[in-house]
Amino acid sequence: KVDLSIIARGTPGYSGAELANLLNEAALLAARRNKKRIGMVELEESRDKVRWGRERRSMAMTDEDKKITAWHEAGHALVNVLLKKCHPLHKVTIIPRGQALGATMSLPKDDVLNRQSKEMRETIAMTMAGRIAEEIVTGDISTGASSDIKQATGMAHAMVTQWGMSDELGMVLYGDTDDYVFLGKEISQNKTYSEQTAQQIDAEVKRIIDEAYARAQRKLDERRTAVEILAKALLEYETLDASHVKEILEHGEIQNPPIVEAAPPPLP
Repeated sequence: KVDLSIIARGTPGYSGAELANLLNEAALLAARRNKKRIGMVELEESRDKVRWGRERRSMAMTDEDKKITAWHEAGHALVNVLLKKCHPLHKVTIIPRGQALGATMSLPKDDVLNRQSKEMRETIAMTMAGRIAEEIVTGDISTGASSDIKQATGMAHAMVTQWGMSDELGMVLYGDTDDYVFLGKEISQNKTYSEQTAQQIDAEVKRIIDEAYARAQRKLDERRTAVEILAKALLEYETLDASHVKEILEHGEIQNPPIVEAAPPPLP
């Protein structure tokens, strides 16, 4: 009953050895659950572990932290579904994984060979949505959006300086494209553009992010009730599939609740 196409979409560029390792992880998980066969649940969990980090269920979180995380991820997930050019939502969880307190996971339909400007602008809007949802529920902001800010800024900066996606600055490459950074390089290298151009680049990056932020804000304001329902559902079930998010948007509730499996026993 395993749909290997879903696993394939979540493992782009994996070598045969990496796929074998993923299956070994799934086999270990199935054995810990006293199962005779590897199922979709085990394959997804091992894929998620390899791609996004190991679950940290033992991490102590206060009820307030859980609530903020649930709203944060609900914001990401809803805007992901509402904006058509984002990679399709796969699942959303508030179980701590790796360094993150929660995760909104999306998987591309096909191999990503090119990225378009509209798609990246919508991706930045989706990235901003977590912070916006936090502010809706608490009236305050937290440090939980630090990786979102880093990701959005990096993408907007590349759009302006490398990919010619700014009308203001045109189809010009700004700066050094050498990816190998060594000690002292940032100090010693000479800029290939003026200070005035640097200010224009900063302004364009901020404009792209501000526009994406405003777009996400409008979407969440329009669907405020859905955000609240999704956040409460995350607090109850911890992990939801894309189908559950779509049910909330279309019907105002989850019509086919997820089956909550018992967590496997801890490793010795």
